[in-house]
Amino acid sequence: MGRLDDKVAVVTGSGRGIGREIALLMASEGAKVVANDLGGNTDGTGGGSIAEEVAQEIRDAGGEAVSNTQSVAEVAGGESLLQSALDAFGGMDILINNAGILRDRTIYNMEESDWDAVIAVHLKGHYCCSRPFAKYIRENNRTGCRIINFSSVSGLFGNFGQANYGAAKAGIAGFARVLALELAKYGCTVNTISPGALTRMTIPLRENRGETIEEKELEQGGPQHVAPICVWLAGKEAASITSEIFHTGRGGVAIMQQPRVIRQFHKSNGTLTLGELDGLVPELLDAKRANDEAARKSGAPIEL
Repeated sequence: MGRLDDKVAVVTGSGRGIGREIALLMASEGAKVVANDLGGNTDGTGGGSIAEEVAQEIRDAGGEAVSNTQSVAEVAGGESLLQSALDAFGGMDILINNAGILRDRTIYNMEESDWDAVIAVHLKGHYCCSRPFAKYIRENNRTGCRIINFSSVSGLFGNFGQANYGAAKAGIAGFARVLALELAKYGCTVNTISPGALTRMTIPLRENRGETIEEKELEQGGPQHVAPICVWLAGKEAASITSEIFHTGRGGVAIMQQPRVIRQFHKSNGTLTLGELDGLVPELLDAKRANDEAARKSGAPIEL
């Protein structure tokens, strides 16, 4: 018996890296899988048949899978994912929004096409794939479904040279929080993953900084470390967990802090003056620093 027996999962960007590992692990836990991948380069250009290769690998291992090569950046592509699941398996229960591209440049050199392409695949792609699935859930009262979105520390913390990618990934976290509210009545959870893994998208970033990546590091930091939390969140054990952000990779898992008010002041009899703000803003910053320090301590890894 697998944790995902009788479930139908769609995994975008599953031809390589993190998506491939998720698709394979979900299939090993009993899920029927739609493996989606355009099969292109890391900048979103080109195409290929790698989605079918992953689907065949699942079938060779005794699982059930079909491939889909449509672009998630288009509404029709997102709709085709649901249709592929319905045609092949008669339903859909899990959506993994993993597909992504990179076009890294500083804001001084970032062209409109670089911005548009990254936003389209990441942020719009989450919309294109999630909307038809959400409508299917509502129209069929399909309870207990799962949506798992992919953000990044580049958006949650910020990263030099990735204004387009960071903006998209921060937007995905907000998108997930809203989706969790809208789908709650159907028992559908919506969670977000912030992955840390060495893949064909991230390895060049290290190499461009002049760093050498050893084979041992590839094993310790590979995409296989991201898949388990995704599969766990897709299972029945996670039925009450929604609107959370999990950071995972390199054998670790963490839960991330969501936006919260740390400290506030209120003046009931008028507008705050600039002079009052001279005193209050430093107090707010002190409270934030104390909160950050407390989070840094509680967030230190605990060795298992």
